[in-house]
Amino acid sequence: MPSPFLLLALVGSVLAQTLLSQSVVTDYAPAVNVECPDFSTTSLIREFTPQNQSLHPSEVAYVEGRLNTTVQTAWNDWLGNGTQLGYNLSAFQGFFPKIGMAIPGGGLRAAQYGAGCLSGLDARNESSKAAGTGGLLQVASYITGLSGPGSWVTGSLFFNNWPTVSDLVLGNGGNLDGWKLDLPFISPDGDDVFSTDNQYFYGSILWSVIAKAQAGVDTSITDPWARAISYHFLNQTTRSNFFTNSTAHGAGQLWSDIPNIPAFQQQITPFPLIVADSRPSTDNSTAALTPDSVVYEISPFEIASYDPQLSAGMNLTYAGTHLTNGKADNGSACVTGFDQAGFIMGSSASLFNQIFDFGTNTLQSFSGFDSDDSNTIVYILERQLRSVRTRDDDVANWPNPFNGLKNNTFQDTAATWLSLIDGASNGENIPYGPLFVNARKLDTIVTIEGSADDANNWPNGTGAIQTSSRLSTILRATHQQFPPIPQTAADWISTGVRQRATFFGCDPAQNPPEWPMVIYLPNAPPITGDNPVTNTKTFTLTYPLQHTQLFLDQVHFNTISGFTPNANTPDPNFGVCLQCAAVDRARYKMTPPLQRSSQCTQCFQQYCYDPQNPPSASELPNRKLVFVDPTPEGLSKVEGFLGSNKLKLLGGLIGLVVFIILLIFGLLWWKRRRDRQMYSQVANFHEDDDSTSMWRRGGQNQRYSDYHGAEAYELSEPKWEGPGAEKTQ
Repeated sequence: MPSPFLLLALVGSVLAQTLLSQSVVTDYAPAVNVECPDFSTTSLIREFTPQNQSLHPSEVAYVEGRLNTTVQTAWNDWLGNGTQLGYNLSAFQGFFPKIGMAIPGGGLRAAQYGAGCLSGLDARNESSKAAGTGGLLQVASYITGLSGPGSWVTGSLFFNNWPTVSDLVLGNGGNLDGWKLDLPFISPDGDDVFSTDNQYFYGSILWSVIAKAQAGVDTSITDPWARAISYHFLNQTTRSNFFTNSTAHGAGQLWSDIPNIPAFQQQITPFPLIVADSRPSTDNSTAALTPDSVVYEISPFEIASYDPQLSAGMNLTYAGTHLTNGKADNGSACVTGFDQAGFIMGSSASLFNQIFDFGTNTLQSFSGFDSDDSNTIVYILERQLRSVRTRDDDVANWPNPFNGLKNNTFQDTAATWLSLIDGASNGENIPYGPLFVNARKLDTIVTIEGSADDANNWPNGTGAIQTSSRLSTILRATHQQFPPIPQTAADWISTGVRQRATFFGCDPAQNPPEWPMVIYLPNAPPITGDNPVTNTKTFTLTYPLQHTQLFLDQVHFNTISGFTPNANTPDPNFGVCLQCAAVDRARYKMTPPLQRSSQCTQCFQQYCYDPQNPPSASELPNRKLVFVDPTPEGLSKVEGFLGSNKLKLLGGLIGLVVFIILLIFGLLWWKRRRDRQMYSQVANFHEDDDSTSMWRRGGQNQRYSDYHGAEAYELSEPKWEGPGAEKTQ
């Protein structure tokens, strides 16, 4: 069998010929040299202190306005008059808890788990509403996402106008075509990368990234990754147009467009926040980040960090603009359109720095490879990337808007770029951080936990333990504290809380409570003792439709069922118990606090974690931990093939990534006709320190942008289908 890299050379010659004649989408490119706001009256930067935090005014207006209208109605719809809980709801005088939901990382497994769990909490789902669990989603004020699944689920919900989970994931036969998880992310037309449809797919992605590079904005591996994500989770791609450019496939849809989405305008949705970690500019390590690395959150209005090192935010509309001390170099040096929805989701899921270790020539995160083979793969990748790199290839490159700020504390105050990476890179796989920010004053946090922490791909509390530690040390002055939880993964296993719905922090010692209540809903084996189909591997990137349907059904059933101690049957009172947990913090808003009802007290005895009297996993009999393939003729064959050909396929995957990057810059070089003035900020900050660079001319190193031609590509105008619009079939 020819090597993957030799095959790629052949693919390149074919693809290069077809690419130049292909109609493609280019709205992925930001607009550069845009007129900036008047800095004498308008600031793009919002600064605050750890002791005196402030939220973006538009966030406050949305959340508070919704609490007083839509959420009030949703509480009444969900709880009725409260008699089933043992309360008179009018006694709360409209002071209900402020609730947030967190969807963690974990690949398509966690994405499907997050979707299935949300369906169990959605009042629009009949079985959820009948069980009493449907309604929690409607009363939530915030939803946070992290890494692939968390950011993908969140972005997909918003940019498809907040549909039901079934319509979102599986399609509705009309304007929604589903996630199409049976089509592989890298080769959607199958293993033959030479196929015409696969080449059309690669070509479309390349044109999008070329357009961004042609604008003079540095790209990286995250950009083609972001475009591939968009085909599955944004709102313009169907099976019939997947391999065409009849739509923009999500290019041009901006995170700052979310306020224009009908569901957001009607205050139906919680407020979205996406989490990304940052690698310090002085560190090229591929190891896990230290806890003191700055964590960012991205809302529809700003990119910000509430970590005490920074405590600042930047207007998201102008993200991509290089700022120094809060200002651009001149009045027309601003950038807009950088905050592509796909790029936001890709930034939060950019884990390439952990897979490819250029510094040590080792292959990370993939076990079972011979060291010589892995060293060779990474060496080839590093050498090829060196010739075309514009900056850091293994991160999401963001121009640093916080340059010059917080000189004494901010790790990147002197950096011109931010290196954003996967939101779980510091070990916090659950996006708790934004929900614990003091200024947000959340009362209750719902954890939709789809992590894979053990050998069977079940959670074991690692993410919660990591966040609890960071909150109690680095973030002690800026965030609420985590309620008491088991302190080790072994304790999470022995107590059984990783396999059942659990409420943490039920009994605070003071008022206001010293911590929020945490409702923990983990991916767990079926309570019935059936074979599990939801604990798949994180790097499983293809799911037959049958498996997705079974996956969603199994998660949904577990979510609405709770557990019955020492049995394999649903708890018929779990809906009431979940309502008790959700509304409990409202008691503390009364003066004096209301007494907890006897019904809710009984619920809490079963579901609350008491560190003085912890539960036992022995109460959860007959739980099967080992994954059983529900589609043995599909998934098992694929996994078997991958297992026996993993080196060749990984080499092909790496080669495809390299090929994409090489072709982007190779085509731009080939197309140059004359010098033109480029986006000055990128030209000034561009890095190319390799004397062997392919862009070297006249014995001196030159920037790629110095040789970029002025002639524009003649591209067809892509159709723009805004959020909530009818989809092109």
